[in-house]
Amino acid sequence: MIHLKALGIKAIAIGITVFSLFGIFYDANLTNLFWVSLLTTGLSFLIGDLFLLRRLGNLTASIIDFPLAFVTLWVLCGMFIEASFPIISVSLIAAFFITCCEPFIHTYLNENLEAERFEERKRGSGTGRLQTEFSEELDAGKDETEGRNK
Repeated sequence: MIHLKALGIKAIAIGITVFSLFGIFYDANLTNLFWVSLLTTGLSFLIGDLFLLRRLGNLTASIIDFPLAFVTLWVLCGMFIEASFPIISVSLIAAFFITCCEPFIHTYLNENLEAERFEERKRGSGTGRLQTEFSEELDAGKDETEGRNK
């Protein structure tokens, strides 16, 4: 559930950026802008949030998210949008705004996933029922004294 909330927040941030910037500078179809936004969100979440964030930390993952967002927007907008104005400049601006939102999303993921892991550890993986074993060797001292008396 935490991942879905983070994905939704990321989709809203990227959607607002893509629809506003590319909608202003280009006469783009809303369907094309939707696909660019959706694919950028998916790639950014899979690579940046699920893979890089856990391995490299918040700062490094946020820094790497800038070229990831830039290249993704540049390639996808080149495919979906016919441009008279260079796509590279608007992709740079959009990547900057997307990257400004990333540390907040990363912090949300780190805090909530850590709280979830803590709750799992607190609950434990067992059912909470314990079983006690009994054996005959509990009175080992008596057996030794009985053995000497014989």
